[in-house]
Amino acid sequence: MQRIIVVLGFSLLLLLNSCSTDSSSESLPPPPPKEKVSVPKFERDSALAYVARQVEFGPRVPNTEGHRRTKAWLVEQLERFGAKVIEQDFEAKAYTGEVLQSTNIIAQFNPGAQKRILLAAHWDTRPFADSPISEERRDEPILGADDGGSGVGVLLEVARQLQANPIEMGVDIVLFDAEDFGESGGETPDTYALGSQYWSRNPHVTGAQKPKYGILLDMVGAKGARFPKEYFSMQYAPQIMNKVWALAQNMGYGNYFVNQQGGAITDDHYYVNTIARIPMIDIINRAQGTQTGFGEHWHTHNDDLEIIDKRTLRAVGQVVLAVVYREANGEF
Repeated sequence: MQRIIVVLGFSLLLLLNSCSTDSSSESLPPPPPKEKVSVPKFERDSALAYVARQVEFGPRVPNTEGHRRTKAWLVEQLERFGAKVIEQDFEAKAYTGEVLQSTNIIAQFNPGAQKRILLAAHWDTRPFADSPISEERRDEPILGADDGGSGVGVLLEVARQLQANPIEMGVDIVLFDAEDFGESGGETPDTYALGSQYWSRNPHVTGAQKPKYGILLDMVGAKGARFPKEYFSMQYAPQIMNKVWALAQNMGYGNYFVNQQGGAITDDHYYVNTIARIPMIDIINRAQGTQTGFGEHWHTHNDDLEIIDKRTLRAVGQVVLAVVYREANGEF
């Protein structure tokens, strides 16, 4: 009997050792740390070329041939850069009563990723040259090299860099339409930013894929541009605003990203904040010492390629790229 017990005990010990060995052999090693992707160099000449191409199409006012041709080109470019492109068509009723056939152009990088950020600009242009200081051809549409073209040009170069230097994080680039067909001096600012109002009520991603935050670019290409901390950005996304400005200053762009409070601008970011509930900041040029506060070229026919400075494009684009890649690396 004693021998049987010893044999059984020995067998049980072998079984336990065997189970222990099998268990350890099946356990997986911890995953390797994610490889960080360096912030790429923003190519200012490339961004300038994208602005110039838009200007070549002429004014990009909804319901015009220039608008239709520009849309086709933007979609083609973003698809070439490897993005999943969504054309969000909608009809917007302008304050004039005209129905605007409009399209928000959405480019998704890593569309399946849950962690995402949002980058945006508007791609349409003003249908009138109605600045208070405009003296001629006030009823004609403007080229919008800065007001429209510059933000889009920067984001196209960001998209190109995302293809060349891929990351795992999701990035949504949204080009809003029908932003600039608003009533100057109207009773409500809601006649502007019709595309962002529509998108905010009909976002292309919801739930777990909702962007963590967003950055809007508006008039980011002019010579001598100055970007103070816009009021609504500080109201709805102060942490993002302060981090972006601190990063820009540390990168040597403090002459552009000034540590001063700016006025309230009812821009596309206002509706993304208040309707879509995504914290979004606005990088927008506020010129000092001008009647309009937006620069002498704003809503005039002087808003052409001559006003664009590729150094300004580089400053904004390099900061945006730094935010994107530092966020992807868990460093922002």
